[in-house]
Amino acid sequence: MASRLIHKATYEADNPFDVSLTESFQLLESQLRPPFPLTILTQPEYSNLNRAILYGILCEPHLAEVHIKHLHGIVTDGYSLFTALLTRLVDELYSKLVENVKIQLLGVTSIMIRVSAIGIDSLLVALLRQTRGGDFSKSNLWLCSELVTLFSIKWESLLEEQPLVLSSAMYVFLRLLADHCRVSSNSNLDTLKQKEIEFCIRVFKEQFHLCLKIGRDLIRLLQDLVHVPEFQEIWKDLLLFPSNFKTLGFSDISQFYQSRTSSRYFLLRLTPEMETHLRFLLTQVKLGSQTRYQIWFGKKFLNVQEKESVVIDIVRFICCAHHPSNKTILSNVIPRWAVIGWLLTCCSKNHVQANVKLALLFDFLFFHEEVDNIMNIEPAMLLMINSVPKYVDMTQNLLEFLFLLVDHYDVERKDLIVRGVLSALDVLERKGVVQSFDALTSCDLLSSVLKERLVKLLLSKNVVCRKSTVSTKWCFNKMSEGWPETSTNFPLTRLP
Repeated sequence: MASRLIHKATYEADNPFDVSLTESFQLLESQLRPPFPLTILTQPEYSNLNRAILYGILCEPHLAEVHIKHLHGIVTDGYSLFTALLTRLVDELYSKLVENVKIQLLGVTSIMIRVSAIGIDSLLVALLRQTRGGDFSKSNLWLCSELVTLFSIKWESLLEEQPLVLSSAMYVFLRLLADHCRVSSNSNLDTLKQKEIEFCIRVFKEQFHLCLKIGRDLIRLLQDLVHVPEFQEIWKDLLLFPSNFKTLGFSDISQFYQSRTSSRYFLLRLTPEMETHLRFLLTQVKLGSQTRYQIWFGKKFLNVQEKESVVIDIVRFICCAHHPSNKTILSNVIPRWAVIGWLLTCCSKNHVQANVKLALLFDFLFFHEEVDNIMNIEPAMLLMINSVPKYVDMTQNLLEFLFLLVDHYDVERKDLIVRGVLSALDVLERKGVVQSFDALTSCDLLSSVLKERLVKLLLSKNVVCRKSTVSTKWCFNKMSEGWPETSTNFPLTRLP
């Protein structure tokens, strides 16, 4: 029997999960029509009936209401099993689902929110992960639109039952907006952008404490939206009037800087399929044998120029969410820094290159040993050191970018940033990630200005920052420099 759930080529093997749902429906189809039998089900029978009902809801839209009522009548576990099945369906099969099935999936998700189903948070996170950055296909924009609408409509329910899911949605829609706002003259996209903006602004204004849950990466995402008029008021309040957020304990943007972002947020921007392939590359592929795997990965996930922006999310994931074991580090598996070096060469757009470098170096700026993980900053440092001398342009470009951030990222809090970078360099050397920085300070191929600056930084114990006399408050990543050229332009953006 051909699958009614997924698109499947004739040469593809049957999917076990798809088969299990189909078989359960075929076995119990006669029991899915009223009047329903009044019997006490064993656990295997209950599991089988849940699978059959799920299949019926997804593949028989004309009978979906009947199936939903049946589900309400038999449920004994707070819908835990049913939502687990939905989550597995999204994680394993979403990209292959028939369009009508996707519509039914979003509909039944809304119902699960209404009944406060156990596991609804996992289901919503699974759906958020399927929204792909840099993908302007009709199907992806449809999912983005459906989800932001769902979160807006179900705002009160989610706020009461699953508030942290709203922070996850905030992270996702801020990141998607950065891509969506770069495209103009598209009426369908304009409608979606407005929905995403309204949702994010609502979180900022009504539930700012949820923004604090995200940590410093919220600022990294928000800076890409500084030119969106609706976010300019948010920036003014963050930098000048923090009390306007009416959140107890929040008094300065530096509180975001000093709060590390949980790895679960970085997973939100990768589909499970992409995560699986990345983890394989980073745990199984030997250094020297990685080229064909990288080519395959690039063709599958980065082959369209608009999709380049997903490299930003991949680099952030590698730095902050994939921390290999000591056994893997000591093996000949391709190291994280080498994969990131390759990803940097995949970026042709200037703004993407700049954002990728920011993603790589971001934790350097605010590093605090008691809060941060050394593994988050290890790849950047090893990439700089191991690129000497063969790829010295890479080293020079990253080092130059780091100093640019130190000087201009936030001029009024430069002392905080300098302390963060000094702390990062100290920990990297003290913990043995690098034996010394001689490879950089004694490299004849590096700019003498950069070496001089690095030596001065390494010798620094106390840095006194001059108070800025300009009205500029923030430096945003609208950089126009290219890679691997060494010239860098990091213009400041004034508050409106």
